[in-house]
Amino acid sequence: MSQNGTALGFVFGAVFGAAVGAVAGMLLAPRSGAESRAMAADAMNDAWDAAVDTYENGARVVSSKIADIRPQMDATTDELRAKVDAARERMDKVRSSLSNSVAAASAQVQNAVSSVADQMGAAADAGSVAAQDARVEPVSDQDDTADQPEQSAE
Repeated sequence: MSQNGTALGFVFGAVFGAAVGAVAGMLLAPRSGAESRAMAADAMNDAWDAAVDTYENGARVVSSKIADIRPQMDATTDELRAKVDAARERMDKVRSSLSNSVAAASAQVQNAVSSVADQMGAAADAGSVAAQDARVEPVSDQDDTADQPEQSAE
C-alpha cells in the first residue's frame, strides 16, 4: 500500500471513530445535557466558594502573624534608632575633639615657626651667624631628654 493510501485510511478511521464515540456518548449518557450543565455549574460554584474560603482563612492567618510580630519589629526598630543616635553623638564628640586638637597643634606650629623666624632674624641682625649656616634639628617627645639633640647655630 502506498503512503497516500495509509494516510487516507488513518483519516477515515479517525472520522469514523469520532462519529461512533459521539453516538455512543449520547445513547449511554446517564443524564440529559441540561442536567450535566447544571451539575458542572454547581461543581464550579463549590470550587469557587472553597477557593474564596481558603483565601479568607489565609488572609486571617497572615494578618494574625503580622500582628504578633509587629511589637517585636517596633521594639527592634526603636532600639536600632537609639543606637544610631548614640553613634551620631559619639561621632560628633570625636569630630569636635579632633577639630580642637588640630587647632591646638596648628597654633603650636605657628608659634614655633614664629619663634624660629624671630631667632633667625635676631641672629642675622646681630651678625654673629649667617642665615644660611643656621640649622634647626627636630625634637622628639621622648622621656629621656639627654638623648635629644640640641639646636645649634654655627
